[in-house]
Amino acid sequence: MEPLLSPLSYHMSAEEFRRAGHALVDWIADYHQRVETLPVLSQVKPGEIRAALPEQAPLQGEPFATILADVERIILPGITHWQSPNFYAFFPGNSSGPAVLGELLSAGLGVQGMMWLTSPACTELETHLMDWLVGMMGLPEKFLSTGPGGGVIQDSASSATLCALLAGRERATNFAVNQRGGTGRLVAYATSQTHSSLDKAMKIAGLGVENLRKVAVDDRFAMRPEALAAHIAADRAGGLTPAFVCATVGTTSSNAMDPLPAIAAICQERGIWLHVDAAMSGSATICPEFRWIIDGLEGVDSYSFNPHKWLFTNFDCTAFFVADRKALIETLSILPEYLRNEATKSGAVIDYRDWQIPLGRRFRALKLWFVIRHYGIEGLRHHIRQHVALAQAFADWVRADERFELVAPVPLNLVCFRYRGSDADNQGLLDRLNASGDLYLTHTRLNDQLVLRLCIGQTYTERRHVERAWESIQKVTNRLGVTQ
Repeated sequence: MEPLLSPLSYHMSAEEFRRAGHALVDWIADYHQRVETLPVLSQVKPGEIRAALPEQAPLQGEPFATILADVERIILPGITHWQSPNFYAFFPGNSSGPAVLGELLSAGLGVQGMMWLTSPACTELETHLMDWLVGMMGLPEKFLSTGPGGGVIQDSASSATLCALLAGRERATNFAVNQRGGTGRLVAYATSQTHSSLDKAMKIAGLGVENLRKVAVDDRFAMRPEALAAHIAADRAGGLTPAFVCATVGTTSSNAMDPLPAIAAICQERGIWLHVDAAMSGSATICPEFRWIIDGLEGVDSYSFNPHKWLFTNFDCTAFFVADRKALIETLSILPEYLRNEATKSGAVIDYRDWQIPLGRRFRALKLWFVIRHYGIEGLRHHIRQHVALAQAFADWVRADERFELVAPVPLNLVCFRYRGSDADNQGLLDRLNASGDLYLTHTRLNDQLVLRLCIGQTYTERRHVERAWESIQKVTNRLGVTQ
């Protein structure tokens, strides 16, 4: 009989993979060495990248060297360089050598870690790693897997917030919404400074954005507990059910720190789920001197922070902890016949598919494990402290220049400042700085004014980069006709 298939193979052989892998690692290493010389913000026009690509996919395979050459020729010009030490926009999205290698290993293993059974190491390393983080970051012991709580790696803080909101929704209704649908009577609470992902979560969870109360903030842009209590009382009097509060440790716009002890006391007394989002700033708690930002965390139901922002671990990697994993699992668990197995049935294992929105999951723990083992706790502390010190130095330079003002406190690594002029002046300053390619800043609005944000947290940023950023800001300001 003739064979059903030809023995011809189009696969990359082990030797070809080895050569291509070496070439790619060399390219990445070279990229990290030269990235600070590249324009931080991509200079291409809309559609320019697509115009450089062939209209049709290739019929025949191409050599890896040709593909890598097109990365340099076509892709690189369209990259905004988040790994540049001159990147100060949004928040750090930093990576590092050990993180990249951990991601490579994860891709090479190709694990689908939805259940313990599908790769026990994927689950057990993650569980152990999350317990490590509890100790490393000074978190309450109730988040350890050895008790009723535990941790899981989510893809983003947005997903963590959604999972917390769903669990809070179900606990408030004795898990009725999962069975019968929404009631339209559930309300949640945040502030104008809370990340917009909560607004999206309210839509996805079926609670509706009109049922998200925006609690007033103080002059430091932090939630006012008395205003929260008043909102809750008014909603209860109106026949509504307060179900969820989201507090923030380090808001995106201003790095504001909501007062957790007072907020937690209100939520505990009234039986409301309290989630704390510490997306960027949570990484700072690896340093004991910054743990004041999570005072009161022992009174919350869930907590998340992003190692993929400021702990040298590439996206996606959000650490999400719950005090009561049973509530989360009961909210999200689905068990069709094809997923049933003896390990799950025994109750002796964790199936992380029940801790997240999607069924499938990658082996994310590897890259964070590589990072922690490479740097060690002391190495991570060193770089976090360096970034905070650089931000404090920049804030001092702003204070010393009468043309500028600080618009918010600077507790960690985000400096919110503006030129003492109109919004148009500040927008012009921002546009010219970013167009130069020397650095990249973003803006926000605080007290109804346009404010420039400079966030220091990129892996390789040093004092010389921050000094050069301040020099650029002064030069552009002078060109705009403003003198000291």
